[in-house]
Amino acid sequence: MSTVKKTKSTAKKPAVKKAAVKKAAAAPVAAQVTASDNGHHGAEGSGVRRRDFIHIAAVSFAGVGAAAVAMPLVSQMSASADVLALASIEVDVAAIQPGQAIKTSWRKQPVFIRNLTPAEIEEANKVDVGSLRDPQTLADRTKPGKENWLITLGVCTHLGCVPLGAAAGEVKGEYGGYFCPCHGSHYDTAARIRKGPAPLNLAVPEFAFISDTVVKIG
Repeated sequence: MSTVKKTKSTAKKPAVKKAAVKKAAAAPVAAQVTASDNGHHGAEGSGVRRRDFIHIAAVSFAGVGAAAVAMPLVSQMSASADVLALASIEVDVAAIQPGQAIKTSWRKQPVFIRNLTPAEIEEANKVDVGSLRDPQTLADRTKPGKENWLITLGVCTHLGCVPLGAAAGEVKGEYGGYFCPCHGSHYDTAARIRKGPAPLNLAVPEFAFISDTVVKIG
């Protein structure tokens, strides 16, 4: 009986030693990992790991960068001081005689102000509106009681050129209004497109007479 026990005891001893060897081998590795972690984390403090700190810093810098990019965009979207100053203008038209026109500027765009003669008014009114490319009457484009005052943007609706006809001696086109020589658009005395590639009449800006001789545009 003692021999059997001795044999069993002898057989188990190598297994115990082998397990002990494995634990001994694993212990330095664990110690190294612990030491390595402590070496990296001890300097940071508060349990914040180094890679977390790098991640937080990267996100913070990205946020600052996005804000820096957004600021100029917001600034550009805001109206500049000179644009705000020209949001509306007042023009004294007392000196403009019938048949004459002047050029002025509003929001950095040319504006034509024309004092129509009775003949020009009659010419505009006798046109069959249904035949027009952009159907509008003269009354649609002027103010009640002020049908002789035609105020439009001086911008051709084809490609944005400035038509002729506002200044003395300029060509007024086949219909006595305005003429764009760039591509041959002709406008009548109501500044309506009659011939050429322009798709629309000269645009009428918002305006109102604040006295008999002063008009506010915008």
